[in-house]
Amino acid sequence: MSAVTAKPLRLRPRRETTPLSRTVVTLLLALSTLYFLFPLWWLLVSATKPFGRQFSGDGLWFDGFGLFDNLARLTAQGDGIFWRWMLNSVVYCGVGAMVGTVLSALAGYTIAKYEFRGRGVLFGSVLAAVLVPKILFTLPLYLMFSGIHLINTPIAVLLPSVVSPFGVYLSRVFAAQSVPDEVIEAGRLDGAGEFRIFRTLAVRMMLPALVTIFLFQFVEIWNNYLLPAMVLGDDRLQPVTVGLVGWNASHVAVPPPLVIIGSLVSIVPLLAAFLALQRFWRAGMTAGAFK
Repeated sequence: MSAVTAKPLRLRPRRETTPLSRTVVTLLLALSTLYFLFPLWWLLVSATKPFGRQFSGDGLWFDGFGLFDNLARLTAQGDGIFWRWMLNSVVYCGVGAMVGTVLSALAGYTIAKYEFRGRGVLFGSVLAAVLVPKILFTLPLYLMFSGIHLINTPIAVLLPSVVSPFGVYLSRVFAAQSVPDEVIEAGRLDGAGEFRIFRTLAVRMMLPALVTIFLFQFVEIWNNYLLPAMVLGDDRLQPVTVGLVGWNASHVAVPPPLVIIGSLVSIVPLLAAFLALQRFWRAGMTAGAFK
């Protein structure tokens, strides 16, 4: 019998990008950037104009500076109710995102690193829950909270906020990629319990992913409007999104420029969170791309 000769592997040649393709991609990215930054620029310009001139003159360039006077008027409106709304939003988002991140990390780590009956079904259910818009649960949650007398309480906003199927999915992916089984076995050999291994080893390895989950959850809770609007009737308990919509609907009681000024102030915590944690969430976004 003749010896079987192995065929040498032929690597596919690397395709170089052409100047035309790079130019097209750059133009598309530039247009996308302008599209997303245009509302923010208009909001910044309008909020810094002197009070009462927010909707006059050139809407895309500055026309005087009255930001500090505008902030004083914003504070005086309704005895400072706007800042109470801001505090409510920070509390709802901070507590909800923190607890939601912890629960997502525990669930994702468990699904990724432990063998148990029904694990595949459980993870499939998580994926199915990711595909269902959360807005569909608003009415059932309202009816459920109404039945147990939780309407008009902060718990009605916090409880749904700590559940994040997308966070569980990301945690499972990152735990499978960034926490080696050998490290877990080494911890067990050293006598560490399962929760201690998770707390001292896995959490540190998953930190960029957890920061990414925290930011996603924080932004989602901050932008949530329908659920707080339905379950919170007391103005003192409402988040800033619901409060600003109420101001916008009351053109007589609240001057429209205050809505513009309040909208600019309301995005400051989001920008601060992204800037403060950007070195973590950048790493977290790319960590799951290689497995």
